[in-house]
Amino acid sequence: MANRQALRELQTRLAERLQIARTQGVAASWLAVEAGGRNYLFPMSQAGEIFPMSATQAVPYTQSWFLGVANLRGGLFGVVDLANYVTGQNAAPKTEIARKESRLIALNAALEVNCALLIDRLAGLRNQQAFSDFRERAPDAPEFFGPLYVDQNGASWQEINLQSLAQQAHFLTIGA
Repeated sequence: MANRQALRELQTRLAERLQIARTQGVAASWLAVEAGGRNYLFPMSQAGEIFPMSATQAVPYTQSWFLGVANLRGGLFGVVDLANYVTGQNAAPKTEIARKESRLIALNAALEVNCALLIDRLAGLRNQQAFSDFRERAPDAPEFFGPLYVDQNGASWQEINLQSLAQQAHFLTIGA
């Protein structure tokens, strides 16, 4: 029960900080998330609303990373398993606690793609000062990958350019 309350408080603080960042300028540059055991950064200007994991309606004959569609606040969104999309590997079944921590991150409406990315856990907001080093995108990395940042603890954080992701032919072609 304490974990549930702590998670709600984190979500409330994140929502407040996201709203402040959007209205007062660029205090935080990225939304930090975890998916499939990897750390990712979504540019704040490209990320949309954060939703708790909700039921999805499966769509037949689609890619394994396309989980289906979900009604999020009255809008119909395609749901993509980020870890599966990036790695090409189906995720292991999640425990009940892991399912409760999972979130759907909608792409910003300005990107004009009704899509939400399934992530395992929110990790907060990050700005440039949170990182001690970065490396440019590797030549063989997907086009939607940005620089790889390293924080003061030595953890790597891969930036994902959501605008570029939303324009990828592979991402837009959900049919199997």
